[in-house]
Amino acid sequence: MTDFLTAATIPGEILLQGNQAIARGALEAGLAFISGYPGNPSSEIIETLAEVGRPDFLHVEWSVNEKVALEAAAAASLAGLRAMVTMKQNGVNVCLDALTTLALAGFKAGIVLLAADDPAGISSSNEQDSRFAAALAHVPLLEPATPQEALEMVRFAFDLSEDIGQLVMVRGVGRVSHTRANVRPGELPKKKRQPYFDTSASFHTFPVVGKHRAMYAKLAKARAAFEKSSFNSYQGPAASSLTIVASGPGALYAQEALEMTGLRARVGLLKLGATHPLPRDFLLNRLARTSEVLIVEEIDPVLERAVLALAAEAGGEIGTKNFYGKSSGHIPAVGELSPGLVARALAMIIGRRPKAATAYQARAAEICGRLAPPREFGFCPGCPHRASFWAIKNVLTADDRRGFVSGDIGCYTMGVWPTGFGQIKTLGAMGSGLGMSSGFGKLKGMGFDQPVISVVGDSTFFHAGLPALINAAYNQSAYLLVVLDNSATAMTGFQPHPGTGQSPSGETIGSVEIERLCASLNIKVTVTDPYDLAATEKVLAEGLQDLTRVRVVVLRRECALVRGRAGGFPYRMSIDGRLCRGRSCGCNRYCNRVFRCPGLIWDEKAGQARIDEVICVGCGVCRQVCPAGAIIQEKVQ
Repeated sequence: MTDFLTAATIPGEILLQGNQAIARGALEAGLAFISGYPGNPSSEIIETLAEVGRPDFLHVEWSVNEKVALEAAAAASLAGLRAMVTMKQNGVNVCLDALTTLALAGFKAGIVLLAADDPAGISSSNEQDSRFAAALAHVPLLEPATPQEALEMVRFAFDLSEDIGQLVMVRGVGRVSHTRANVRPGELPKKKRQPYFDTSASFHTFPVVGKHRAMYAKLAKARAAFEKSSFNSYQGPAASSLTIVASGPGALYAQEALEMTGLRARVGLLKLGATHPLPRDFLLNRLARTSEVLIVEEIDPVLERAVLALAAEAGGEIGTKNFYGKSSGHIPAVGELSPGLVARALAMIIGRRPKAATAYQARAAEICGRLAPPREFGFCPGCPHRASFWAIKNVLTADDRRGFVSGDIGCYTMGVWPTGFGQIKTLGAMGSGLGMSSGFGKLKGMGFDQPVISVVGDSTFFHAGLPALINAAYNQSAYLLVVLDNSATAMTGFQPHPGTGQSPSGETIGSVEIERLCASLNIKVTVTDPYDLAATEKVLAEGLQDLTRVRVVVLRRECALVRGRAGGFPYRMSIDGRLCRGRSCGCNRYCNRVFRCPGLIWDEKAGQARIDEVICVGCGVCRQVCPAGAIIQEKVQ
């Protein structure tokens, strides 16, 4: 459904996901170019806009990484087209060098950086707060609380950006990105801009001091706009002893907490949506009318520190205040917030005892803890990564030199847990497995004799793996790189990448072959199918025995979920009850307790393994694992 993207006007309200609202808001602002790198919770923005992208209207691309995405969008801005770049919080780190430099050079047409943070690390390896980048790069920052506000803020951000000649950052969080709510869209623009780079103007960082001074002038202009912005508001008594200052979804949590505690008439709520630079006069006007301040935000105390600094600076104007928040322990320092957590903080401040869990809640928790089946992170049925880690485990065990695996972020990150047999021992940012292995691989002269395997996904290989691999080749580092090529950016929603041969809109384009890239570096490359365990173990073992320099093994097998959508697997699996040894296999349910594929389940009554025909995709790897040969693979007619 693309009607909400293409309709010039939409009467009334429509139900949209937060990321869909952002997409609509960008189109209402006249977006002509969008780029980014997939990463939850931001991915749906580009996926949504890809449905209406076309060369004469809107360019949509998944870039190779966030730095390149920002630079590509910057080029569109300098050519006079409004542009946007999207990423999750980790991606802000990747583009930071480009961000701080490009922001110094300045922009022409409106350009917006949409960073979607992930409080509690629900789909991330960290819960980094990306707002620091706005202060570091001297760019304005907006924080929406709802899908409606996200639409309006994105639209406003483009206008502000163009007005001050500076990028504007919009920081969302997962609960805004993935919440669905009624939204009132605006109108789509009728005019289309013609791209043109005016060669009489230059966009560079020199003179640096002068350009730095100009950045502060741009921020001052943004501050003036924020002073009168409707994104900042106050509700509550004209003067209150306690005022909550909240940003983003924290304002909604605070609003609900006030209703829960019956304190709406007593406590003021100052909602800030335009948070950097702080609207000084607006904020001080409210702080002067209160004696205690509770600051509510996710994730780090970014707003809290800014408000405290402003209060200290303006102490003569507003007097002494008591501040509460993350620093005081009233608001948790980590994780997602909730109305209950804010209500607890309010109770602590006004001297009430926080309500204990009711008997019903305690009873429900007890029952769930006793009866709910345990759940763990696990690879999908038929995931080629399970077979890959099984082969790696067997080869490292047989090699017996205390070898280990260095990894990074992707579906294969689950190699740190039982589903990947606990094989990954170091884990960092995208591409860090290769970089760290490059360091490990230079320690032989100092007595280091443990073989190192680095694992990387195909999308991550292009994103951040290549520089580290080139470093290893140049410095003659010795390790075995295993590229887990499942032909998709699977962890974030199966987006295409340079190796898939597809564009975001689904067109067939040229692909970049991993093995040819490696061969161009004079690196020995072997490609095999991880579903063939014997062949995979043979290739890995040979690689470990010949580690005089970096070697590459590409384990290529399409993601089982992608394959399932394309027509499924040609096999049906079953268990021969006469051969299944059950608990007496020598390892106590070897297939479903150790190998752990969700398609293999335990029949307690029969005392044997069983195939879950609803879940099993028929990859056939378990047949190779069973020591008794009790798993049968049949061709589907």
